[in-house]
Amino acid sequence: MGTIEIVIIAYLAILLIAYLVQEKFIFKPEKLPQDFTYQYEAPFEELFFDVAPGVRINGLHFYCKEPKGLILYFHGNTRSIKGWAKYAKDFYRYNYDVILVDYRGFGKSTGKRSEKEMLKDMQWVYLKLLEKYPEEHLLVYGRSMGSGFATKIAADNRPRYLILDAPYYSFIKVAERFTPFLPHRILLRYHLRTDRWITRVQCHTYIIHGTRDWLIPIKHSKKLQAINPRKITLITIEGGGHNNLPSFPEYHNFIRDILKY
Repeated sequence: MGTIEIVIIAYLAILLIAYLVQEKFIFKPEKLPQDFTYQYEAPFEELFFDVAPGVRINGLHFYCKEPKGLILYFHGNTRSIKGWAKYAKDFYRYNYDVILVDYRGFGKSTGKRSEKEMLKDMQWVYLKLLEKYPEEHLLVYGRSMGSGFATKIAADNRPRYLILDAPYYSFIKVAERFTPFLPHRILLRYHLRTDRWITRVQCHTYIIHGTRDWLIPIKHSKKLQAINPRKITLITIEGGGHNNLPSFPEYHNFIRDILKY
């Protein structure tokens, strides 16, 4: 066997391994036992959305007495709502209810993951909320990986606002940055085309991104904002990274200003 044949076989082996193990690199969930008890100082209730047989989406609802609106929060690719819930205070402090949900395989949520099914889950949750709330009451917030899910929901519905925190232009572009030698458009099972979905979003979109984000560089947000500058406002946080935007006063000032309207 010649050198070229060995290289081809090795490359094909890499492609196969990458295809089989990609979810371990994309998702870093924290799994919780079904009898786990959430404990927070702020008023909240635990939610369960029975989407399909064997599929149950777990959520937390932090509520106010007379909320100005409700924020549906889609978190990033790590942990579970147990930890992400600490960010709810960034919104209920301004008298907004907050609902956080876990994706399949995160926390108490169950079901086998795929992009199609996860998107269907989130749409199902959104429609259940519409049974209780007028749509102009709802705002959709997506953090990092969650920005793709948030954008798809905003594209398929009519929430008051869409807020994206450190979003990606498309998930393919993120993968290409770290492994440019792989054919991601064929290999990757999660494309999450924020760039396509955002063209159908009717509400105003606010994007918040740090200038020193090494994981998802701010150029992703600049490209998204360029798609429709009149309906997409890009807010930059100087020196902000990927995981520390809430540590900047500017972040909270921007959130306050967005939620005033």
